[in-house]
Amino acid sequence: MNGLPRIAGIGTANPRNRYSQREIYDLSRKFVPMYRNPRIEQIFMNSDIDFRHLAFDAATFTAGESADELHARFQENALALGREAVVRCLEDASCGVEEVDSIVAVTCTGYVCPGLSALLIRDLGFRTNVQRADLVGMGCAGALPGLQSAYDYVRAHPGGRSLLVTVEICSACYYIDETLETVVGNAICADGAAAVLVVGDEGAHGPAIARFETLLEPSFIDTVGFQTREGKLRIVLAKDIRDSAGALVRRMVDGLLEREALRRENINHWIIHSGGRKVIDGIRDELGLTEEQLRNSRCVLRNFGNMSSPTVLFVLAETMRGTPRPGEIGLMAAMGPGLAVEGAILRW
Repeated sequence: MNGLPRIAGIGTANPRNRYSQREIYDLSRKFVPMYRNPRIEQIFMNSDIDFRHLAFDAATFTAGESADELHARFQENALALGREAVVRCLEDASCGVEEVDSIVAVTCTGYVCPGLSALLIRDLGFRTNVQRADLVGMGCAGALPGLQSAYDYVRAHPGGRSLLVTVEICSACYYIDETLETVVGNAICADGAAAVLVVGDEGAHGPAIARFETLLEPSFIDTVGFQTREGKLRIVLAKDIRDSAGALVRRMVDGLLEREALRRENINHWIIHSGGRKVIDGIRDELGLTEEQLRNSRCVLRNFGNMSSPTVLFVLAETMRGTPRPGEIGLMAAMGPGLAVEGAILRW
């Protein structure tokens, strides 16, 4: 692909504890009287989510955790899952840690300083002169700006290898109040990590990264993100997003396709962030996609929920397991705070 950076390996990781959506709802209603409302149960159980991985033990879980306890959950599990995803990614790419030249770490569900990149360098034995960047606060769309940072490094350093790590511990951000904003987040968000290795090697087995696109719609800036209350992160997921997501994604996709001289029918693989059932439905309707084209997005939602930034990379991993053929084209899309819609074109 004319020297375009390529994805050489991918790895994912989740906490050991996996719960059915019914188990999570029953746990929630045990501690929060508001959640016993049939309307809240409907939000949980009509989410098209069967299972989620969460970094706590339901048998010993108690409500009202302190900000310090939530932060400890983030720090311990973000690092553990990040390590696991990186190891699997480098194994997939047949790459040793000493061969990695750059690390980009993405998260929005917690804050550590030194950042995750430095902690991973320490724990996994990367070279001490590895270039690093930590992207914080980009929400569900964060994987794509992170991927572009890795891409930019490889373009600027021919022969270089850049590792992207995305990790979110949404269970460190659960916040209970009397609003539907927090109910939706608690009903769909989960924990996970994903990593990809970007290289300039034409022999890499993964797709070339051809182009990126961003659409920022500031009029929605208050509808998605986090607020801080009593030292805790409170997720904001306004119900308006599910109705607006499809049209915003369509605008981004149309711009991306035009710049790459493509049409929708040229896309073989739609790698759409599993933001929620109604978000996926809206994107399907606006882009005229079939359920088969969204099969991988639905699969990730059903089995993992919305893990924020790693989620679109889980969909990419599902796509790559299907062994796309040479010449096929993929389009990645994810939404996040800003309101930002991020996209990329992949070419096999």
